[in-house]
Amino acid sequence: MDDGLIRSISTGLSQRGVRDHNERLLLSLIQRHGGMPASDLAKRATLSPPTVSSILRRLEDDGLVLRGDPVRGKVGKPSTPMLLDAEGAFSFGLKIGRRSAELVLIDFHGVLRFERHITYPHPHPAQIFDFVETGIAAISAQLSVEQQNRVCGLGVAAAFELWNWPSDNTTGRPDFAAWQKIDLQDELQDRTGQPIFLLNDATAACQAEHTFGRGKEFQDYAYFFIGAYIGGGIVLGNAVYEGRQGNAGALGSLRSIGPNGESMQLVEMASIRQLEQRLTEVDLDPRQLWTDPGSWDRLSRYVDPWLGQTAQELSKAALSVCSVIDFEAILIDGAFPEPVRIELVERVRRYVTTQDTRGLIQPKIEAGSIGKGARAVGAATRPIDSQFML
Repeated sequence: MDDGLIRSISTGLSQRGVRDHNERLLLSLIQRHGGMPASDLAKRATLSPPTVSSILRRLEDDGLVLRGDPVRGKVGKPSTPMLLDAEGAFSFGLKIGRRSAELVLIDFHGVLRFERHITYPHPHPAQIFDFVETGIAAISAQLSVEQQNRVCGLGVAAAFELWNWPSDNTTGRPDFAAWQKIDLQDELQDRTGQPIFLLNDATAACQAEHTFGRGKEFQDYAYFFIGAYIGGGIVLGNAVYEGRQGNAGALGSLRSIGPNGESMQLVEMASIRQLEQRLTEVDLDPRQLWTDPGSWDRLSRYVDPWLGQTAQELSKAALSVCSVIDFEAILIDGAFPEPVRIELVERVRRYVTTQDTRGLIQPKIEAGSIGKGARAVGAATRPIDSQFML
């Protein structure tokens, strides 16, 4: 039997069950467009009103949707919008980064309920697993029994081939080698008892932007996320496209030209790692970039030239990806304060106008809206999407 048709025989949410196609369709429409009356849902879903009413009753009984306040002032009877119930489902999200890890719990609206952070020179498996175990236990202890029963899994956002990260002045490759022998999915499932969903970290950030941020405004776009290393994601036809092996949108691997004319990757030219190296060279602690947002202002002497270089590289990369697919927009986000993101986007816009755009339709250059927590939030959307959305 097709997975989309399997229905749980238990009562209530049954987070291990799978909703059928039409239930997923209505939940997805409400998630993307907000509360809508049954009549509007029927039109958008091209389903009959009786069918939609029947499905909504099931979803309401299962605690996944609820009725909003009636809307008056129009001809005929007041219409009642159907809304996602924020308490309908919960999901954990874990981001394993080069400099920090983050664990979050979101509700069915995507609202962040709890979050925990750690920073480190490099991620060691034992430290990460301890952080996840203790974090999930601490967060779960603050949930009611009903809320605990509605947790549907743990999404994990991490770079593919954790052991293959490039070395630099502060982090050597041997520190990452331990990850090569670890089955991350099996290890986390054994330790947490949760269903585990793995995805690329930058793809996760793109998913968060598309589900809860400005990505809703566009049908097709390329997304850049700048952390310790730069990554990306792509959206086609209003959906995040992950590719055959889940690694589509690996924009950090785009080719660039180094300062001496050598061929390099974008990740080596437009990542926060370059700023860290500049700080290290002048005996300043680069960890403050991750632990103290105000340091970006105080370090403007070093941040400003980094912004200039990063903006130039992003402008060239943006036009390169548009030569393959005519994206309507390029969205840029990162693990830095909002004013830095705004300044970076403005600079990219200016640099794009100076590039040779013959044969291209110039895309809009826009700022993302989720920020530093995008990867963890995007990871947390995966268990919910897997069980409730199309």
